[in-house]
Amino acid sequence: MKKGRIIKLIGGLYTVIDQEDNRYQLKPLGIFRYQNEKPKVGDIVKFDDHSIVKLSERENELLRPAIANVDQALLVTSAKSPDFSFQLLDRFLLLIISENIAPVIVVSKIDLLSVSKLKELRSKLDYYQAYFPVIYFSTKTGEGLEAIVAITNGKVNVLAGQTGAGKSSLLNAIDPDLELATDEISEALGRGKHTTRHVELIRMEAGWIADTPGFSKLDFHGLDADIIGDFYPDFLALRKDCRFQLCTHTHEPDCAVKRALAAGKILPERYENYVRFYDEIKAIKPKY
Repeated sequence: MKKGRIIKLIGGLYTVIDQEDNRYQLKPLGIFRYQNEKPKVGDIVKFDDHSIVKLSERENELLRPAIANVDQALLVTSAKSPDFSFQLLDRFLLLIISENIAPVIVVSKIDLLSVSKLKELRSKLDYYQAYFPVIYFSTKTGEGLEAIVAITNGKVNVLAGQTGAGKSSLLNAIDPDLELATDEISEALGRGKHTTRHVELIRMEAGWIADTPGFSKLDFHGLDADIIGDFYPDFLALRKDCRFQLCTHTHEPDCAVKRALAAGKILPERYENYVRFYDEIKAIKPKY
């Protein structure tokens, strides 16, 4: 029995790589279907010459895109075209952190902003930089490329972010031999078309990066509104000073997070998005 990692799935056929970098094209045993299990890209598996036989326990997993055992997520959000969105960034951060995956914020297309606009954006993102790595990147100037290569080295990384943010362009910058397809932004829609059609782990230096078809659903089903503050490291550090131990930082009196907000120590957009997500999750009807 051999052991390896699934690095690609196309049309029900899995590509598995072993520790000697040998690649195998395999299908899973039929028993997986009866056990309601489905192997994912990123899974550590045992296999024979013909089939995937067993899945190892996962450290974490995402449903859309379907990928497992991810060390960190590069959240690629463009400075412009499409416009930068703090709401989208915070949504990605909440979803990724709730899945026990470390986020890295990558701001792409910084060459499209004026000096003053970029300075304004950087000043707001300085707040995030206290809690998450933030890398500014341009495919035109190459700024940020070395930092991205360094932070992804030796890890399994997933690439996520808004459509048209330049995820495939970033991968092409790291490894020009990939020649991944990219599309221009639609002037009418203000967004790009997805150019990635399947999930695949791509070797980068001593690590892996997953180019994915994107997060097709960015909803919060499965999250409990009352505990999402646990996934905000900036709020979590203040909770001990709240009057109530299980403070949700929304309606409770003597809340340390709201005091910090009033004192200008929390970015207003960050807190506004938190409340928006809290209300959104509270409104979700449970599925039975």
